[in-house]
Amino acid sequence: MSSNKSFSSETANRYALALYELANEKSGLEAIVKDVNELLAAYKTSEDFKNFVNNPTLSQSSQLEVLKKISIEMNLSKITKSFLSILVIKKRIFFLNKIFSNFLSLVSKKKGELTASLISSKNLTNEELKNLNTELSQAMNTTVTFNYKVDEALIGGLKMQIGSLMIDTSIKNKLKKYEQIMLEA
Repeated sequence: MSSNKSFSSETANRYALALYELANEKSGLEAIVKDVNELLAAYKTSEDFKNFVNNPTLSQSSQLEVLKKISIEMNLSKITKSFLSILVIKKRIFFLNKIFSNFLSLVSKKKGELTASLISSKNLTNEELKNLNTELSQAMNTTVTFNYKVDEALIGGLKMQIGSLMIDTSIKNKLKKYEQIMLEA
């Protein structure tokens, strides 16, 4: 199982790198990033699209036909259309989510951007998120983007992870620390 997982990760990385290099070579990186974001959003929100991508019983011709219709409907770039066709022909379409996620990570890395995971106990306003992003970007001396979500179980405070750095100011974490101290005493 683990060798299969590494195979899929390795395959996704290779295809993501190939798409990045092709987009860079053809000066179409921004268009490809837009297409990839839209396709990933469709994958995450549409069960029909997710089932289409993950269905191994569909014939190659029907997959290509559906992708052609999707490409027209979403006004995808020529490079993205060709790349999707290659994924179908090479029977790698079921790696779509991993490939596109790896592609976006690669683009961010090449631009010198960092992605941080931010979890708060309450919904933060756009202004609060913007201020936090600005301060963090200045402190890290690079552009930082957030994967933001709310977790009311934190009771109060924030949790942030940037790479291996974890900052946890949540009340839940502080209560755990006090509990540990009391158990040791």
